[in-house]
Amino acid sequence: MELESYLWMVVIGFIIAFILAFSVGANDVANSFGTAVGSGVVTLRQACILASIFETLGSILLGAKVGETIRKGIIDVSLYNDTVPVLMAGEVSAMVGSAVWQLIASFLKLPISGTHCIVGSTIGFSMVAIGTRGVQWMQLVKIVASWFISPLLSGLMSGLLFFLIRYFILSKDDPVPNGLRALPLFYASTIGINTFSIMYTGAPLLGLEMLPVWSIALI
Repeated sequence: MELESYLWMVVIGFIIAFILAFSVGANDVANSFGTAVGSGVVTLRQACILASIFETLGSILLGAKVGETIRKGIIDVSLYNDTVPVLMAGEVSAMVGSAVWQLIASFLKLPISGTHCIVGSTIGFSMVAIGTRGVQWMQLVKIVASWFISPLLSGLMSGLLFFLIRYFILSKDDPVPNGLRALPLFYASTIGINTFSIMYTGAPLLGLEMLPVWSIALI
């Protein structure tokens, strides 16, 4: 295939990807910084600066698995070996659809998910292009199941944690000493869980996928 004739599509895709990143920042980053801004820990300006730096670093260094799933885990890209331009146009169309919907939702203050948008857009273009046979249905079932399981488990864990805090800290006559003693435990648990999650998921740019599970747990 003569690649130079499709350079225009790459350029358009880059521009649309920038718009998509803007729409994700306008909507999804609130999940990361909403509580920090709402509690007054950081200002809105500081949150925008921090998000610009660390969301970008996170996607570059740690976003390989998610990117791989979006790229070829939702649809069977091998079915497009003879029609690569259709796949290119479809992926650009998916980005356009996702970006437009997220921008509309942001202006309307609708609580949506950027992941849902790009997954739905990718499935939509594939079904229009080659029908239902192009969709990896089992992978889609796993993704959809996670949308329900994740908030359910989060709710159970937060409820259990609040019960422990209320019983061991807030119900005491002077909760401050117990609260200060518990803070290092909470900080260590949060950092430990996040570190394990990042290292276990793997990051090709950092070489983390080469570490065995026991060494990740030890770290």
